Amino acid sequence: MQTEILYQTYKPLLFSLAYRMLGSVMDAEDIVQEVFLLLEKSEDLSSIQNIKAYLCKIVTNRSIDKLRSSAKKRELYVGTWLPEPFVEDFAKDPSSYYDTKESISTAYLLLLQQLSEVERAVFLLREVFQFNYNEIASIVGKTSANCRQIFHRANKSIMIKNHSTLQDNIDLSRFVEKFADAVQNGNITEILSMLKEDAVYYSDGGGKVNAALRPIYSADKIARFLLGIMKKIPENSTVCFKIVNGSPGIILLIDDMVQYVLSFAIKEGIIEEVYMVANPDKLIHLKHL
Repeated sequence: MQTEILYQTYKPLLFSLAYRMLGSVMDAEDIVQEVFLLLEKSEDLSSIQNIKAYLCKIVTNRSIDKLRSSAKKRELYVGTWLPEPFVEDFAKDPSSYYDTKESISTAYLLLLQQLSEVERAVFLLREVFQFNYNEIASIVGKTSANCRQIFHRANKSIMIKNHSTLQDNIDLSRFVEKFADAVQNGNITEILSMLKEDAVYYSDGGGKVNAALRPIYSADKIARFLLGIMKKIPENSTVCFKIVNGSPGIILLIDDMVQYVLSFAIKEGIIEEVYMVANPDKLIHLKHL
């Protein structure tokens, strides 16, 4: 019974931490599941003074182990690596996802890749989850002074880009729908008007499906590439709109199976970056969408 209460209380936090560390929905879910299975086997939890920090420590350590064990695989990854898309329905109350929007965006998760495993853990625990330095020290096994230094170094090195603001998500959904309509209708003029001139397109096929192996630069090249993709899309395809990594995104399904997930970095009403995940291994968790 106690484990069930802890699960309900801390699962969202632990998943959020693991997902931001790993960029993988499925691996994050596996780690959280493992933690609570371990907890069920523990005979006495009363001796744990700070259960929240204790659980975060296990998740952090397992996430770091996972990152290190998969480092070679990442080096050999075919094409651009993008995080597995985290997809949600539009909330009835938009404020329910605003507080996580920036720190779960695709752009943010890619910036986190610039940090070492420990730097990433310290940065997230402090910046996103608001742990104090003493708590962080107990989680990562370093002194609080060392954690403070690690955080400031990490904060300085990644220089988080400030894309779409928290106040404009409702407008963003209309904007994204308008962009999808322009692509579907082959309206290149409309597409170009919505893309920054030096916009960048990233696609992740993982070597499993056809996708651009390198980023595509410039609005004109991106527009023509997207229109080329649309010509190959069969008639039995459908488009739906969901919250993808905290902001409105596009899901393209063929025969009711998710084939492409698009998310965007948007600033001041214009698209700066487009991210498309097509690697089927990264879309398995969306099969019941």
